[in-house]
Amino acid sequence: MRVHVVGNVCVDTTYRLDRFPAAGETLNASEHADGLGGKGANQAVAAARTGADVRFHTAIGSDAAGTWIREQLSRDLDASHLTMLPLPSDRSAIMVDGRGENLIVTGASCAAAFDPLADGGFARSIEHGNIVVMQGNLSPETTRACLRASRDAAAVTIFNPSPLTAGYAPISSDVSLAIANAGEAALLTGAAEPAAAAREMIRQGAGAAIVTLGAQGCLVADGEGRIDRIAAPRVTVVDTSGAGDVFCGSLAGCLAAGIDLATAARIAVRAAAISVGRAGTLGSGPDRREMKILMETTEAEAA
Repeated sequence: MRVHVVGNVCVDTTYRLDRFPAAGETLNASEHADGLGGKGANQAVAAARTGADVRFHTAIGSDAAGTWIREQLSRDLDASHLTMLPLPSDRSAIMVDGRGENLIVTGASCAAAFDPLADGGFARSIEHGNIVVMQGNLSPETTRACLRASRDAAAVTIFNPSPLTAGYAPISSDVSLAIANAGEAALLTGAAEPAAAAREMIRQGAGAAIVTLGAQGCLVADGEGRIDRIAAPRVTVVDTSGAGDVFCGSLAGCLAAGIDLATAARIAVRAAAISVGRAGTLGSGPDRREMKILMETTEAEAA
């Protein structure tokens, strides 16, 4: 079962500081480094590391950074379907403080201009039963159109509406599974309590919903609104950036392998817990060997 991830990719520059600067203040970082990032790329790589057949639909710029992005993606997945635009490749600046919390600012020219449906290639590539994963980095109009085209092709759609931008695409019946963190879920639904927010996302049209809760794990609501609470293992936090993407991508890959939703969520929670114990975004998630062990051991527990 193929996983299509539709989203953004960028060059991440991460700065490590003891604390975040105040307004108007300049601080020297203790470390800084470039890496591959973007929610789409993070989720696509996490899905590929489960062993899933992943096709990543994204746009890169016609610059040296775009060439570098393609080379980096090729280490984990087939990067032959990227769209090149006459724009600078997208970039993010990530500040990580001494507690592992992060602040992120992104320049997203390529993501804003990207339309996967423009040449018809994306729609033609989706087959019955495929999984399509989307986030909130593309324009709301593009996101809605891609979700609708995917559902028309009888694909399973996973929507992680993050970041929430002005005019964001709402939860609808084109969404098979909605995944949001507690803050996003509250903004989407007006329900502060995570279980109530999950049920409201289903009422809005989603077939099922997951609310991620950071160190507390996640809760999974099925189509009837029944709640399964999944705890996260305790870990020492180094960097939380990218943990939500590891969760989403790992979950999609597990579903593609035929694993049931509750067990897939347990695997994804454990994969995200591994990622927060490591520095960086994309590179912090479990590698293929670690994911294979994680999937096998969690499935054995559930048997």
